[in-house]
Amino acid sequence: MFRAPTRPRPVLAAALLLATGCTTAAGHEVATPSPPMTASGPSAPAAAPVSKAERVVVDQAWAPFATVGGVELLHPSSRVERIGFHEASHDGARQLELLPTAVAPATLESRGRGTGSRTAADIVADPAVEIRAPVTGRVIRAGTYVLYCDHRDDYVVIAPDQHRGWEVKVLHIHGVQVGQGDRVTAGRTVIALRPTQLPFESQVDEVSAVQPAWPHVHVEVVDPTIPDRPSPGGGCP
Repeated sequence: MFRAPTRPRPVLAAALLLATGCTTAAGHEVATPSPPMTASGPSAPAAAPVSKAERVVVDQAWAPFATVGGVELLHPSSRVERIGFHEASHDGARQLELLPTAVAPATLESRGRGTGSRTAADIVADPAVEIRAPVTGRVIRAGTYVLYCDHRDDYVVIAPDQHRGWEVKVLHIHGVQVGQGDRVTAGRTVIALRPTQLPFESQVDEVSAVQPAWPHVHVEVVDPTIPDRPSPGGGCP
């Protein structure tokens, strides 16, 4: 998902509970050079360094990337750079089983949360491409929350048809297009206009050598009958 060391875990947990090239045929990898950054004029500050590495993007037709308990998760974007699996903040988050069609998967270092190493997925995606539902089901809730007390972020929570009682949470999206009670279809229903570009470095950004980093969409599957352990501290000032 993301990492902001100066903010405690419970703030995000509470938000979750209230709760981003060129085109080829599907499955082909393309390399897109990072755009140059320049400064003009003799007194202009030096431009920020830009990686000379090429961004490798996979165009895929909403293929699945993971499964758990009969729930198949599709990539929420058609243009994906990589997927970083990590520990979810909610104890009810289920361990995801990686599928061969997952785009450039990597398991990130532990965050010390005590949950499974693949209980959440950060899908790094084209910032200009729409976000579609990763599962078929009904929207339980959707809207906006404040991430780490400072940053506006949108979310959608879906009750998947494949496993009644579970929740599929989609975070770090912008311009939500669905609301409570709406039916969504995996890989077809647009749930947001694009991913949210977070204003700080996330853990998944450390895996990529290409700058500037693309945004990511966070996806996790939660069994809400499993209570989340309270943690000391937290709260917004």
